[in-house]
Amino acid sequence: MNFLTIYHLVALFLMVVGIIGIIWRRTLVGILICIELLLNGAGLAIMASTKLTETADFLGQAGTLIVMGLAAAEATVLLALILVVFRRFGQIEADKINSLRG
Repeated sequence: MNFLTIYHLVALFLMVVGIIGIIWRRTLVGILICIELLLNGAGLAIMASTKLTETADFLGQAGTLIVMGLAAAEATVLLALILVVFRRFGQIEADKINSLRG
């Protein structure tokens, strides 16, 4: 088993843990962490896939940097949203936040 296969298996593991965590987590912070795991798995898969193909290495690096930038922007927006939800409802459990008040 070569290293690229191991990288793909680790990326798959990160994605599966992220998806399972999104389904099973109850707090918004836990869901945010699982989304970050999912995106890190996608970035690792992009980097490993560029080594398997004949494309230039900088394309895989650029794709991974785009994924990392999207993950950072997504984390910033979601943390701000979690802060607003906590101030408004007093809790951050996703199951208990189900009312829309205007």
